[in-house]
Amino acid sequence: MKKIINEASNYIDEMIEGVVLNEPNKLKRVKGFDVITRKNINKNKVALISGGGAGHEPAHGGFVGEGMLDAAIVGPVFTSPTPNQVEAALKETTGDKGALVIIKSYTGDRLNFEAGQMLFEVTGKPVRKIIVGDDVAIKDTSKTAGARGLAGTIFIHKIAGALAERGASLDEVADIAEKVAANVRTMGVGLSACVVPAAGKPSFTLAEDEIELGLGIHGEPGTKKTKLMTSKKLVDTLLKSILRDKFYKGSKVAVVVNGLGGTPVSELHIVNNDLSKALAKAKVKVEKTLVGNFVTSLEMKGFSISLLKLEGNMLELLNDKADTLA
Repeated sequence: MKKIINEASNYIDEMIEGVVLNEPNKLKRVKGFDVITRKNINKNKVALISGGGAGHEPAHGGFVGEGMLDAAIVGPVFTSPTPNQVEAALKETTGDKGALVIIKSYTGDRLNFEAGQMLFEVTGKPVRKIIVGDDVAIKDTSKTAGARGLAGTIFIHKIAGALAERGASLDEVADIAEKVAANVRTMGVGLSACVVPAAGKPSFTLAEDEIELGLGIHGEPGTKKTKLMTSKKLVDTLLKSILRDKFYKGSKVAVVVNGLGGTPVSELHIVNNDLSKALAKAKVKVEKTLVGNFVTSLEMKGFSISLLKLEGNMLELLNDKADTLA
């Protein structure tokens, strides 16, 4: 697999520097850490902190900025950042109003982000956390940390970020984050594996006519292999899992059609066309749609669908201004 890199050992460092150079007047790197923050930090508001392993770009550094995150912590590819990186992000951005830590539900992320939060809490500043598990492909078992955090996480970044920007309290910001997390579901499909730079080979294999249903965002295989099908049939298959208990029936929703890194945006729009028709048939009204690459898995071909059941002022907050790279 061909990669446009220098040395695999410098992958994270050079990528972070490149992200910051996109917007040097709006972004900065915390010295000595793999942490991207806003250049001008407002400590008179609740800080929003998130992150995870690299390989998901534009997540999470692409969501740092006005109306969304205050800091993004970057771990090695598909590997959780260490607790001291999380602590550094909190120290850099958190004022007296406290911080909300947004954690995708993976064992490493939960352990390390929570440990970093504990290190920071000796300052006495308030911190709350939200665990995001929007994946409907797998259920909580003794072998997992529960449903995985996928592209639906960006709904929490955007809605909680908008409320924090308005000056809301930590409890108000954390409470709406929890409501959003409870209302979002995601299901994905992969057409190919990805290649972690340090590994140099695909994380799993698929035949030319095979696809992988229910895969995550860390290069791991999904829950079921099946034959390649049309966009319409794929959408129907994914929606069957997302809509299985009629949670969304008769509701207004926001939609994310998320590319995994290697799928042309034109194909994502074809998916969105089929999705719009399928949701209308299911009596689900789409109020807002986002199509593009938001939470990727390196160069993996495929996509995920996320639905957010809109309640209260969620749509209004989704439409609030945001100024980020992504």
